[in-house]
Amino acid sequence: MDNQELMSFFREASSGVDRAMRADLASVESSLLGEVLFYGIFNGGKRIRPQLTLICAALVAGDRGSNRQGILDLAIVFEYLHAASLLHDDVIDHAEQRRGKKTANSIWGISPVILAGDYLLSRAMSLACAVGGGEAMALVGRATEAMVEAEFLQARTAEEKNYSEKNYYKIVAGKTGALIAAACEAGVYIAAGSQEQRAAIKLYGENLGLAFQIVDDILDYQGDPVRTGKAVGNDLVEGKMTLPLIHALRSAGSEDLAVLEEVLAADAGEKKDRFPEVKTLIDKYDGFGSARREAGELVATGLTGLHCFGEGRELQILRGLAAYVLSRDK
Repeated sequence: MDNQELMSFFREASSGVDRAMRADLASVESSLLGEVLFYGIFNGGKRIRPQLTLICAALVAGDRGSNRQGILDLAIVFEYLHAASLLHDDVIDHAEQRRGKKTANSIWGISPVILAGDYLLSRAMSLACAVGGGEAMALVGRATEAMVEAEFLQARTAEEKNYSEKNYYKIVAGKTGALIAAACEAGVYIAAGSQEQRAAIKLYGENLGLAFQIVDDILDYQGDPVRTGKAVGNDLVEGKMTLPLIHALRSAGSEDLAVLEEVLAADAGEKKDRFPEVKTLIDKYDGFGSARREAGELVATGLTGLHCFGEGRELQILRGLAAYVLSRDK
């Protein structure tokens, strides 16, 4: 399945996810809360996470069974969690734009946006429990805990200037991999998949999330702002460690290493001004190429366990998504 066919599938399927979320949020009584929620949720995005839940459920059960509404309700849990994390991230980062549009916090301020994110987290927990009981709620809880822990670890990493690859992967596994893995595993769980199938799809989701973030790291340096919807260099300016930079720091000669460390110790304004210099040094030491190869290895490992599922369209979609993650430009 090529990227064009894959994205066409996700665009068409996302309409059902959107309808389910709109129906679910129709009961929100506060007009301000509803306004913030709708802006945060329906402001773009491919609905990859909830669709992974739907795809992974179909991977096990196909179109059989009468619990389609329950599966859909469980799927939107993961879009709520994702949207909540974005709302909270933009507050933490004092961000003014996301996907080329104003952030919710730049329109309504901090308090309403934090509360809207809290509402989505609570609603996600309620839905997960109602549909999948304690096991589904535990999946959601573990993913949420990992995301929060990763935020704290990322802040500490920036403060301590910890440039280790091991630390980087702990952060990415929590911030990105955990939620994608939970979305995948929830689909297999709700369709009564085996423990072997749950373990295989969890590994796929974890590695897909890691690879997605690595490519995101690369795009923060090499991406086209028109395509990505955000300016290049944000991670460097904010002091976030990315895999291409970590690889460059590990391989750089003493003079170039001193330059990189000097930039990393500088204030945000100087980091922004010296971004082209850092980009050149990362390229010199193959930081972008080695990071991309590492992403490819992660995806390949994640795909290895999927043999426990029967061949079919859903498996083609998962393989296609893995290829898309590696080749995406936005």
